[in-house]
Amino acid sequence: MQRKTQGRTDLEVSTVCLGTMTFGEQNTEQDAHAQLDYALERGINFIDTAELYPVPPNAATQGSTERFIGSWLKARGGRDKLVLATKIAGPNGSQAWIRGSKHNHDAANLRAAVDASLQRLQTDYIDLYQLHWPSRNVPIFGANQFDPRKERNGVAIEETLRALADLVREGKIRHIGVSNESPWGVCEFVKQAEIHGLPRIATIQNLYNLTARAFETTLLDEVCYREDVSLLAYSPLAFGQLSAKYVDDPRARGRLTIYPPTWSPRYLRPAVFDATREYAALAREHGLTPAQMALAWCYSRWFMGSTIVGATTLAQLEENIDAAQIVLSDEVVKRIDEIHGRITNPGQ
Repeated sequence: MQRKTQGRTDLEVSTVCLGTMTFGEQNTEQDAHAQLDYALERGINFIDTAELYPVPPNAATQGSTERFIGSWLKARGGRDKLVLATKIAGPNGSQAWIRGSKHNHDAANLRAAVDASLQRLQTDYIDLYQLHWPSRNVPIFGANQFDPRKERNGVAIEETLRALADLVREGKIRHIGVSNESPWGVCEFVKQAEIHGLPRIATIQNLYNLTARAFETTLLDEVCYREDVSLLAYSPLAFGQLSAKYVDDPRARGRLTIYPPTWSPRYLRPAVFDATREYAALAREHGLTPAQMALAWCYSRWFMGSTIVGATTLAQLEENIDAAQIVLSDEVVKRIDEIHGRITNPGQ
């Protein structure tokens, strides 16, 4: 398993990162421990979670994912061999169970969130602490047009960085990152850090898969290259859509069928199904499974810091990790770009 250094830090993480947002909803604590054990056996040293998880979020299960990781860490040890990442939820008035309806990226909320995550994770420090989504108005989670009418009073980026700097000085977190961010946001975080001598973001955790390649077309790739910010790609299989299981069997069990359509409408768009059929046919034509091709594509991108994979079974996790050894031919890459040119970013 190859490793890459993130941003301007000393964090060396595996090409594949174990995503954990199913722990506590689709996966039991025993399942979670089995996945974590297997991931380490295969050379993964990078684990990503969030205070919000599992998903879909609700008050009854919130924090279970971190607790499952914490019980595993307590039982297995080896904390110093792992890079552990978690995230603070951004403002969302409907998730009042997370520190009340006014939770945000201010100093009080950041400290409370970090302390609670440390307790659930049963560790003294977090290697990479990320802002799950911005404090300000930004189109995310399937929205792709900026709307000034949705402006809100967000916490200033400088204020957030100063609060994070305190937590870094105290040793509670080592490095910081953002998630679901825009090119402007990345530039502003870097600028404020440099002006005021505050911690610099090392990573951006954003959506990236064959049906959602806006990272390339919004110039985020150039911004991150020039500012030394590494991409951590989430949803590389588009909630399982790119495995082709839903086009092969519309009743297949998974997130797109066991939860209401309102949970992930972007992956239910007709154009996503059209693109998936074409990508699946291409993969099978070249002796690959659709999931293998979709993941091998992500793993091979020049701007990729690490790709976050999630699974509900060990068989799925094995296939996901095995794909890191696959090198796509020039012909396959050319054909992928041709499909993308005709059906562009339907899952964005």
